[in-house]
Amino acid sequence: MTTAQRAPERACPSPDEISASLSGWDAVRRAVAAGDAAATADVVLRLGTEERREIAGRLRAYVGEARQAAHNRFDAARQRAQEAEERAQREFVREHVDRGVAEQVAQGWWWEGPYQHHQQVVDWSMRNAWIAPLRVAGAGTLGGAAAVADWLLRRDFAEWSERMPIEPLLRVVAARPAEWQADLAARLAARLRGTRAQLDNGTAGLTLELLRRTGGPPPAHEPLVVAWASTASDLAADPLAPHLIPRLFEVEGVGRVLRDDRADDPSGRSWLRALAETSPVGREELVEGCLRRFLRGGTAVDLRFFVRLHDLLDPAPDQERVRDYLRLLPAAPGPVAELALRMLRGPGVTLSGEEVGEAVTALLFRPESKLVRAGLTLLDRAARDAAGDLDDLAPALASAFLCESYEVRERAVRWAVKHARRLSAVGAETVREAAAVLPPDLAARLTPGYGAVEIEAAPADAFEPGEPPKFDAPARRPVRPAMEALAGTFNRLDHEFAFERWLDGFVRHPHARRAPADVTDLRLVGEWLRLEQWTEVLLRAAAGEAVALTAEGRLPGPGQIAPLHFALLRRCAEVHAALVEGALPPYLLATPTCTSGHLDTAELVARLEGYERDGVRPLPDDLGQALLRLPRTVDPDEVARAGRLTSEAGATLTRWLTHRPEPVTGVEWSATPGVRPLARVRHEPTGIAFVDTLFRDPPSRRWVSYYQSVWWLVLPSDREVMAMHLVPYLYDDWRGPGGLQPEISRLCHQEGPVGEGMALLLGILLGEEGWAAERCREPLLRAVATGSLPAVECGRQLGRCLRLLDGVRPAVVVRALDECARRGAHQEVWQIMSGLLPVHLPGPSERATSAHTRMLEFAAEVAGWAGARGVIPEVAAIAARTGSSGLVRAARRLHEQLAQEDACR
Repeated sequence: MTTAQRAPERACPSPDEISASLSGWDAVRRAVAAGDAAATADVVLRLGTEERREIAGRLRAYVGEARQAAHNRFDAARQRAQEAEERAQREFVREHVDRGVAEQVAQGWWWEGPYQHHQQVVDWSMRNAWIAPLRVAGAGTLGGAAAVADWLLRRDFAEWSERMPIEPLLRVVAARPAEWQADLAARLAARLRGTRAQLDNGTAGLTLELLRRTGGPPPAHEPLVVAWASTASDLAADPLAPHLIPRLFEVEGVGRVLRDDRADDPSGRSWLRALAETSPVGREELVEGCLRRFLRGGTAVDLRFFVRLHDLLDPAPDQERVRDYLRLLPAAPGPVAELALRMLRGPGVTLSGEEVGEAVTALLFRPESKLVRAGLTLLDRAARDAAGDLDDLAPALASAFLCESYEVRERAVRWAVKHARRLSAVGAETVREAAAVLPPDLAARLTPGYGAVEIEAAPADAFEPGEPPKFDAPARRPVRPAMEALAGTFNRLDHEFAFERWLDGFVRHPHARRAPADVTDLRLVGEWLRLEQWTEVLLRAAAGEAVALTAEGRLPGPGQIAPLHFALLRRCAEVHAALVEGALPPYLLATPTCTSGHLDTAELVARLEGYERDGVRPLPDDLGQALLRLPRTVDPDEVARAGRLTSEAGATLTRWLTHRPEPVTGVEWSATPGVRPLARVRHEPTGIAFVDTLFRDPPSRRWVSYYQSVWWLVLPSDREVMAMHLVPYLYDDWRGPGGLQPEISRLCHQEGPVGEGMALLLGILLGEEGWAAERCREPLLRAVATGSLPAVECGRQLGRCLRLLDGVRPAVVVRALDECARRGAHQEVWQIMSGLLPVHLPGPSERATSAHTRMLEFAAEVAGWAGARGVIPEVAAIAARTGSSGLVRAARRLHEQLAQEDACR
């Protein structure tokens, strides 16, 4: 096996070949053609003043010529590579043809196998090799620093992010006067924008090196500081460090650049360690810089580096910095607030009562529970350390009463009861007035020490259910007649009834069976998985084309593709077999008569009467599909008429009408989290192969499937079976469950019972988030409007999804159910919750989370909206537990609501 080969390129002259005997301009052109920036620098440094002036005048006009010449060299190399590949391909095909392999097969082998091993690689950098030497030529010959800066940063030099040739550029710039070099460095610094491109292409590196070489303070330009922070630096030896380190704490963007820097970085390159160990700036100045940066604000990501630096510097607590650290507590990101609290609680720091109150008030309103608890601990510590009354702490206690967390309120009440005697009358009155916002059970605990508390009236529930949305059912119209333009439409069968009308037209209209002009890939593949492959072969076989095509072995096995997809293909195969045997009927039995997908019973009886009259034998799969399309409601007269048919097909129809098979369906869940459920379909065999293939368990995983939008036409009267066939496609499709929303919405308008499959489909859509969330709530409301929602079972299936599947989040489900309830489906949402809670709630040995608490709180709200009654044992068990956690309190509230007598409604 050979490896990929690099295409031979035209030899470029070496630097030694660029002779000093050439004129200055010719030598520069020769170096540019060679793509050699170092050689260009050598040439420029040997030039005299007049030659430099001449070259400077000709450079700008030469840019287009240099670019085109480089592109021409690349194109020539690529042409040579392509010719080499073609020669290798011809030789490969010829060798295999000589061994008896068909040329077309050998061509396929070439592209499948050895192509990449013969592929010629052409270096794309050849196209831009002219840029680096031209940059060097301009830097060494153009007169002013402004002109050189413009030249180096020309837009047409930025193609493909071509890197700056830093060393050759530094050599030619070093030949200029020191003042000129400083001017160029300042101009390049001013052109920095802090972009990744300028870091990658060397613009920032060149600028920083020029500033180091020229000495003096760098210009005050924020992107310059960001660029410096983005590069590894030896602070002890870097002349820029004393000037730029203080600016690290002032410039936006530095923290984000250094957010992943760690002192223990195994590479040894760490800004944190460098600043702490080798910085020319003192540690106190660094600590002050961190504090100033915290006070300026920013996100947790922006400040992460400075928090780590502050921790690494480990400053001693300082009474003089108390006010600054206090200012950080209310709104700084969590890690910054934790750092500030740690400094305020350090040894040697004393807080006044007013400062303690300020700190506690700030901490109690933070979202982080850890900081809230720390605020209460600080309140306890202040009470323990105080020598006199605690009136200064009363405002902080009032803030604790306003906290949303019940646990925080309860702890604050315990503190108030414990220290009631240490508050003056004024302080006690402050506490009593603030307690008006407490829940009644907590306010009652304060009465012995503070007197009766007037509780604020709870706001009335403002829930007003919206008008339930109405949905128009799909129109029920007669299906359009059979197609006649078969050759022009065989590969355009995307519309839901197009395939049925095409197949009906093929059987009904022999004159329309002409070979199509278009072709598919049916000759190149072994199995025909798509309808257009089968419709093409039907037309070509009917037209008598001498093609080496046979349907034998072309139908994929039933275990390779989705059963409903397989059902469409086997009907094509059946028609093809009948065509070859000369046994095509005059028309098909299964063609639907209504756009609901149904076949009118009277029409099927009439079609079978015509078959019996003409002595036509039905196609088995055609008959099976016809039976599945019969509506569930049948006129007794039509049953009696079917009973008068004398054929075996007539007897089969009569049995179907009088004893239609009703499969038993279910969703089987594993107790192991992450294992997806299995759809189960059970029934006694009917003896009708087409039906028995569909009334069975769908595959446990997603098979190859096309035409999902027309699957419903196969089972228009068995929506629960149809739902079971969709279950495997909820999980593996890149679109997620939301990709099935159109099919699930269609199920709401089909016929047949609903069960666990329909419940799972409707429930799991409520867990969709993002742009598809609103669209995925529509099927539930549609099911409510059509009376096809198994609400309690939907709740059970949704509860299992929450327990066992990673992709369904409780918060998203609650939002979806809340929206549906507010749109008029509150009764049905409660029924869903009554099925969900027993499955979702944690058992005695399981750990409860805030998601369980929120689910119970939402259930209590919905129960109030729906006027729900009836105890749920799992909720009652949690409500009976000791303690006052959020979960227990929410369960008690719901249980009290459900346990009320009906007379109390």
